[in-house]
Amino acid sequence: MEATTQPVTVQANINAPVADVWNKWIAPEHITQWCFASDDWHAPFAENDVRVDGDFKTTMAAKDGSFSFDFGGTYTEVEENRYLAYTMGDGRKVTVSFEQQGDGTKVVEVFDPENTHPVDFQQAGWQAILDNFKKYAEQ
Repeated sequence: MEATTQPVTVQANINAPVADVWNKWIAPEHITQWCFASDDWHAPFAENDVRVDGDFKTTMAAKDGSFSFDFGGTYTEVEENRYLAYTMGDGRKVTVSFEQQGDGTKVVEVFDPENTHPVDFQQAGWQAILDNFKKYAEQ
């Protein structure tokens, strides 16, 4: 597969104030409740050092024990309640913006796709995780 350089965007409008959305995005006890794409997966572990040069890691695992992997990176920019940027272990870049809109918050993630899976597959997976976050954050 040819390398893809075009970043991919996923987004969600969440019916919660930006401070609440931010907290549920960054706090490990919340991350383990939403950071997976489907009900047959879970996130049994998360750690998050939210500062420039701070690292984060979330373990995503199939509930049946058949597969797991760690998703992580290092923060390059942090603006509380507004913006996160990080670099993943393989060098790909990701940004996450949080924008208060009325009583809700618009979350937009932009990521560099990897070259193993089709871009539409990656976009669908990231969107599913963001949709799961929305469901959790609105509880």
